Amino acid sequence: MVRPLQYREIEAFRAVVQTGTTTAAAQLMNTTQPSVSRLLAQMQAAAGVKLFGMYKGRLRPTQEAMELYSTVEQHFVGRDVIERELAVLRQSGAGSLRIGCTPALALSVIPPVIGNYLKQYPGAHLSIQSLGGNELRDGVLHGKFDLVLSTMVLATDALDATVLHRAQGVCVMHPDHPLAKRVNLHVQDLQDQMLVTLNASDSIFMQLQQKMMAFGVTPGATIETNYSSTICRLVAQGLGVGVVNPYMAAMFAQDLKILPLQPECSIEVVLAVPPQYEPSARVDTLTELLRAQFLTY
Repeated sequence: MVRPLQYREIEAFRAVVQTGTTTAAAQLMNTTQPSVSRLLAQMQAAAGVKLFGMYKGRLRPTQEAMELYSTVEQHFVGRDVIERELAVLRQSGAGSLRIGCTPALALSVIPPVIGNYLKQYPGAHLSIQSLGGNELRDGVLHGKFDLVLSTMVLATDALDATVLHRAQGVCVMHPDHPLAKRVNLHVQDLQDQMLVTLNASDSIFMQLQQKMMAFGVTPGATIETNYSSTICRLVAQGLGVGVVNPYMAAMFAQDLKILPLQPECSIEVVLAVPPQYEPSARVDTLTELLRAQFLTY
């Protein structure tokens, strides 16, 4: 009786045309030879035309079968394309993983995390852009980044941000600096010292400025820069005392004396993702790797 063909029957038909035997077709379909033979018989009955004949122990397709196979193959080519695309997505996700972060984190925290990430997704393509807080916020809101990481405030009414790590600013100086003999420093110890600071808009600088004003501390001279790495390089040359985040200080630990500062200048590392998209498995993986990395500080 002629009836609509079932997908499994079509799959068996295609496998037999490609391999020439029901045994080989069964291996291709990961099933048994009797199952393939049954599906083939069902399809031939449903199709209402002869599809195969036996020739020297092999199934030989009829001309009608080959015309049908041409149509079937077009369908399966589309499915194969889908399967290949899924395989790529399983391995490395859609396109590139676009990461935005502040410069200090790009230099300190991100490199070892990316190394661990690529062990799990060796074929992945990554884009890492280091920008200021406003650029990161605008970028993630407009879907230009899959994930952003910042030591600056990101949260707005339109964007939620998760705190990944909390820390305190540290003082950095040359190991031969007079203050390097101390176990820790109080902001009053900065009186008359050459101070290397971040720009006035930076959270660490604003907190430090408030604490110096509260204790009546006046530095002897100041050098202002917009990068924590520059502060570390300058003080490593013996140019004063700086206050930076502990992530960047750790990068220069062999060249610097690092001391805790009281009262504390608090630091929060926040993570945000585009609010219009559900985070992918790749983003979830990177987030967990970041959490693990911050446990080392």
